[in-house]
Amino acid sequence: MTHEIIFHNFATSPFSEKVRRVFGIKKLAWRSVEIPSMLPKPLLTPLTGGYRKTPVMQIGADIYCDSQLIIRELERRFPEPSLFRHAKGLPYGVAFWTDRLFFMASVPVIFGEIGHMVPEDFKKDRAEMSGGTFSTEAMKAAAPFMKDQWRAHASFVADQLRDGQKFMTGETPTALDIHAYMNFWFMKGTIAATTASLLKEFPAIDAWYERVTAIGHGKPAPMDGKEALAIAKAATPEAEPRPDPYEPRGLKPGDRVTVAADDYGRDAVAGEIVFTNAQEIAIARQDPEAGDVVVHFPRAGFTVNPI
Repeated sequence: MTHEIIFHNFATSPFSEKVRRVFGIKKLAWRSVEIPSMLPKPLLTPLTGGYRKTPVMQIGADIYCDSQLIIRELERRFPEPSLFRHAKGLPYGVAFWTDRLFFMASVPVIFGEIGHMVPEDFKKDRAEMSGGTFSTEAMKAAAPFMKDQWRAHASFVADQLRDGQKFMTGETPTALDIHAYMNFWFMKGTIAATTASLLKEFPAIDAWYERVTAIGHGKPAPMDGKEALAIAKAATPEAEPRPDPYEPRGLKPGDRVTVAADDYGRDAVAGEIVFTNAQEIAIARQDPEAGDVVVHFPRAGFTVNPI
C-alpha cells in the first residue's frame, strides 16, 4: 500500500527547511503536521518513542528521524530529479559541515542578537536538549568571534559559486545546495540586517539564495497530528527484517537496543532491531496510540547500545 508523505515540522526549523526544499526540487505533494518547537510533543512522541529533534517524516507506520536520513529516503523513493547528479556520497559528508560547524557558528550570532526576546521556557528546553546551558548572554559575548567563523564558512559557498554557475555544481540544484542554503535561510529569517552586512562581499550568494528560494516547497497540505497517529496505527510498517553481514558489532534483527543522537537531543529510543546497514538502523516499537511502528535513524551521528 502506498502512503502519503507526512512531515512533522515547524515553520522556523532550519533542518525542516532543508527537507521542504527537497520537496520543492522533486515537486512532491506532502502533508504538513505542525509540531511544537519544544517539549512536550504529545502527538509526536507516540510515533518516535521520545526522539525530540525536528523534523520527522512519516510514511504509514514507518517513521524517519533526522534530515540526513529523510533526504536519503526521499531520494530512494523518488529518484527523479536526483539530488545527487554530480556526487553520491560527498553531499552527506557536507551535511555534517553545514549541520554542525556552520550551524554552531550561526546559533550564537543569531541568539546573541535576539536573546532578549527569547522566552525562558525556550531557553530551558534548549538547555535540556544540549545537556548544558543555553545562555544568550554567553552567546552575545561570543558573537563577534563567531561572526568571523560564519564569514569563513560563507566564503566556502561563495568560492564554489565564483565561476558563475546557477547552483553549486552547475545549472540544476542538488543536495549540496540544500545543505548550504539552510544556514543562510536561518540567518536571513531572524537577523536580516546583520546577515546582509556579513554577505556584502559575497554578492553571488544572494543571487544563488534567491534561486534556491524560488524552488519552493512542493505541494504541502495541512494535517492534524491526531490524523497522523491514526494513519500509523492503521498501517503496517514496510520495513522487513534482514541481516547485515558487515555489521561491526554483530547486531542482528531481534536484538533490543537504544538509539540516540550523539551531539544534542540525546534522548534514547528503545526498540527491537529490524535491520541495519552502513547508513541506517530501523527499530520496531509498539505504542498504544501509534500501534506497531518502525523508527528509522541514521548511523552517522547516532549511537546504538544493546539493552
